Amino acid sequence: MSVSAINASGRAGKVIPAGSYRMSGLLRSEWTKMRTVRSTMWTLGVTIVLAIGISAIACIETRIHWTRGNAVGFDATSTSLIGVFIAQFTIGILGVLIMSAEYGTGTIRATLSAAPRRPRVLAAKTLVLGLVTLIVSEAVAFIAYFLGQALLSAPAIHTTIGSPGALRAVVGCGLYVCLLGLFALGLATMIRHTAGAISAFIGVLLVLPIVIQALPSSIANKVQPFLPTHIGQSVLSLQRQPHTFAPWPSLLLLAGYAAASLVIGGILLVRRDA
Repeated sequence: MSVSAINASGRAGKVIPAGSYRMSGLLRSEWTKMRTVRSTMWTLGVTIVLAIGISAIACIETRIHWTRGNAVGFDATSTSLIGVFIAQFTIGILGVLIMSAEYGTGTIRATLSAAPRRPRVLAAKTLVLGLVTLIVSEAVAFIAYFLGQALLSAPAIHTTIGSPGALRAVVGCGLYVCLLGLFALGLATMIRHTAGAISAFIGVLLVLPIVIQALPSSIANKVQPFLPTHIGQSVLSLQRQPHTFAPWPSLLLLAGYAAASLVIGGILLVRRDA
């Protein structure tokens, strides 16, 4: 049996086998889920307000208490982007909820019944989450940067978007947050539990660096460049930070983490019962 799609003019369109579905339908479905769930909108709203607000407060405080001694080693660009350290947690939580919320409510069974090809479901979630978080993160990064530089008025040091490395830092900031959101989605697909996935995500960002720091310096200094927090420091700063890789290789490394978590999550999604 097959069903012919009839367009507005009454002519038959492409024949679609009964019970089949397109990737475009999955994308629309995931977008509908995301924009109609209150927690999603609240999380994005908190990300925007806190990231821009904290960056603005940091720049205002820096300008008020500015002295000539502050100029030594001061990085105006990273100061205006400091709110990203809040955005990375909120976007990570959003990445977790995109998957774990369906397991928590049991609606994942309906999703996988309607779309039995599980890798496609995860791919649709990844594309929708990635696009939304990239747009929001880049918008927040540019707004925070321009607002921060406006607040860092003379005599405080400030930069322009044309300053060496400034555009790279701002664009990289958005990419960094987006990749962390995809990494969190992969964790949630593996763990399938909201509290567990959020705990694992926060553990990677906050607890793991503390554990590594407790190791002998000869070991810690070699491991630290691979940590997401040090990747963020490398991306946001115009000055090379100790024990970090260069910005673009750092982002590629984080992209590898995100891809690995999604691939492992996809394999487990296929093998395990819903």
